[in-house]
Amino acid sequence: MNSAIWGSIWIVIGAAAFSFVVGLGTAIFIEEYAPQNRFTAFVQTNISNLAGVPSIVYGLLGLALFVQWLNMGRSISAGALTMGLLILPVVVIASQEAIRAVPLGLRQASYGLGATKWQTVRSHVLPTAMPGILTGMILSMSRAIGETAPLVVVGASSLVLTRPDGPLSGFTAMPVQIYNWSARPQREFENLTAASIIVLMIILLSMNAFAIVLRQRLSKRNRM
Repeated sequence: MNSAIWGSIWIVIGAAAFSFVVGLGTAIFIEEYAPQNRFTAFVQTNISNLAGVPSIVYGLLGLALFVQWLNMGRSISAGALTMGLLILPVVVIASQEAIRAVPLGLRQASYGLGATKWQTVRSHVLPTAMPGILTGMILSMSRAIGETAPLVVVGASSLVLTRPDGPLSGFTAMPVQIYNWSARPQREFENLTAASIIVLMIILLSMNAFAIVLRQRLSKRNRM
């Protein structure tokens, strides 16, 4: 179980880092820089549709793109990037909503003082929108930590006895371990499955609690 716990932590941290950078950058570009035309509307519609695509489709995409084409193999990096793609639409949509909620007067005041577009976005829009962006990250991480199908497709092993020692090492994860143990009829595996579910819930609640505390601190800082 120790290797599965560490595998899940690696996967969630990697997926969160990838989706945060790419998702926030996409949201900033669409809301602040992209012209409002048919192409932008087409991209926005497709982002919204991708949020409802079944997770197994992202697993197949990760298998073709990261495992085979980029030759990452069945490694933690491939799993983390696949899960990052899975939660990316949610991060983009939540970031867009948070950026839209920033008052227009805040932007106009910044421009009135001579700030550039990027200075306004970096120093005023993003700090104000960050609590809402973190809310989207919390929701996406909660989904990522419990998904099994994409990891099975990408190549998570059913049994790994050592902790991951790098981004290209083999891995397993708690959802995969729970799935394999729950399929076995022996009594002892029922106890292991129940214990694994409790551990997974503790990890999820701990990560959510950390994100909520960080969001509240940013909210207080913005009100000061």
